[in-house]
Amino acid sequence: MSLSLTGRRTAAAAGAAALLLSLAACGSDVRAGGGEGSAGGAPEVKLTVLAAASLTDVFRTAGAAYEKGHPGTELTFSFAGSQQLAAQVKQGAPADVLVTADTKTMDGLASETGTPAVIAGNRLVIATGEGNPKGIRGLKDLADPGLKVVLAASGVPAGRYSEQVLDAQGLTVKPVSEEPDVRAVLSKVELGEADAGIVYKTDAASATGKVDAVAIPDRQNALASYPAATLKGSANSRAAAAFVRWLTAPQAQKILAAAGFQRP
Repeated sequence: MSLSLTGRRTAAAAGAAALLLSLAACGSDVRAGGGEGSAGGAPEVKLTVLAAASLTDVFRTAGAAYEKGHPGTELTFSFAGSQQLAAQVKQGAPADVLVTADTKTMDGLASETGTPAVIAGNRLVIATGEGNPKGIRGLKDLADPGLKVVLAASGVPAGRYSEQVLDAQGLTVKPVSEEPDVRAVLSKVELGEADAGIVYKTDAASATGKVDAVAIPDRQNALASYPAATLKGSANSRAAAAFVRWLTAPQAQKILAAAGFQRP
């Protein structure tokens, strides 16, 4: 297939400010909501969680539930492609928890993180325009040169998974664009700028009514794993570890399952 599909260092005070700007620019910073102390005052602990773009919707829900059950903790999420998050960690961006969409990215940061715990799994689907106007039925249709296909770049977990499944079928797909994260792929299809794209099942579900999802059989599919870990540079290591543990606990697992994620 032909698809052209990336130690924490101590920062000086001036560098820290630049990294904060980089964090905001490379991802989507979102407050979970709530997070006030038990007496209604300022939060006692503020945690920054770097999370894969495909977790955007479910982590907003999970974060609100966590804050409700843990008064005094405030969560802020920064969503981006896992490779972008890894770059932020390597640059020393101030954060407490990292959640990626693959184990490869997390494994590459072993010196920066605590022991990872896989919190969820996911599968790929083909996203098409609403009503599937091009009549796409499976992976082999994506090789049609007349079809505008968009994929995540090869450095992105979703891009690697896409390359894996297409290669396994001996298919050559030439995308009209290669996106920095899976949500950008979904957006291209949603806006009609592409006829189809490979995304996670949960991404397509988040856009019900805007895109259709064509299933990829398990025998042709890839299983995405989402590991979560604390960051060694966290100033709130105990609270960060508690959040990671919670992600594997029944309440969080129920929220993830309701969003379409598979159990680890």
